[in-house]
Amino acid sequence: MTGKTPQSGRKPAAFRLDDSKVRMTDDDTRKPAAGEALITQAVLEDEEPRLPRAASTPKSGFGFGKWLLLGLTGLLSLAAGLAIDSLIRDLFARTDWLGWTGVALAALAVLGLIGLVARELAGLMRLGRIDHLRERLEAAADSDDTRAAMAGLKDLLALYRDRPETAIGRKALSGHMREVIDGRDLVKLAERELLGPLDLEARRIVANSAKRVSVVTAVSPRALVDLLAVLFENLRTIRRLSALYGGRPGTLGFLRLARHVMAHLAVTGGMAAGDNLASQALGHGLAARLSARLGEGVINGLLTARIGIAAISVCRPAPFVGGNGPRISDFMGDLVSSSKADDTGDAS
Repeated sequence: MTGKTPQSGRKPAAFRLDDSKVRMTDDDTRKPAAGEALITQAVLEDEEPRLPRAASTPKSGFGFGKWLLLGLTGLLSLAAGLAIDSLIRDLFARTDWLGWTGVALAALAVLGLIGLVARELAGLMRLGRIDHLRERLEAAADSDDTRAAMAGLKDLLALYRDRPETAIGRKALSGHMREVIDGRDLVKLAERELLGPLDLEARRIVANSAKRVSVVTAVSPRALVDLLAVLFENLRTIRRLSALYGGRPGTLGFLRLARHVMAHLAVTGGMAAGDNLASQALGHGLAARLSARLGEGVINGLLTARIGIAAISVCRPAPFVGGNGPRISDFMGDLVSSSKADDTGDAS
């Protein structure tokens, strides 16, 4: 190390950093005392200047679209209320019993609306609870935290306490939780004992849905029928998987869940990119074994299976720790065999 830089007029000098006479300073103008060595940060002429930090993007103060939607919703609500009020007044003007009948029907409608809102909120809360539980168990498995895993598994047991088909798994998992086991192993045991039967049922749901899509798109005469059949079957599969894993979403919860499934597909590489559906189909020789129409049905079935796999990952209240979960290749054999059977039947 050297003391003052050569521009200061002093000659370079050798010294030890642990010497008591060595001083650190940021002031280039300070002169060292007798026998003292000062260390300053040398600034090189060719050193690139530091760039300033990028300014953060300012948040918009007003969401004009939200204000528009809120205003229109309020106006429609007021219009509906005034229309109902005018109707009830007209009924009372005719006769009292008609007016009271209108009041009773309006009260019944209000109760139904309150029930719908309560059901939607409960569905959203269940979905949020499942998402939070999956994140907690994933974090516990990654950090091998036994205490966090135990807390998460208690909530998992509470989620399925009213499901008779999980009674054996809940009993086995409760016995494992009394033992001293690592957090990651506890999550694996929950995956095997409690979620194993549900995972088998989820695979069956996805496989049957993919087969139905494959058959319908293979025999339907119009592309619009194919599109509607695929859309209906995929939405039905998402709802069934959510109910299987304890979600039971309402209308708003289902829309939120479908959005999460699409987001999961985008993150994992889209419908076909992640698993190379086309290459797998060609690898199985579909072009040589099946007609063009049945080959198209198999591809649509595989896309449906891909959406079902994403729905399993989103609806499941625990991550896949012991395994990687279902893959598109798990459904390839059944789709190809069923399509070959349909092709043979049509040919005969």
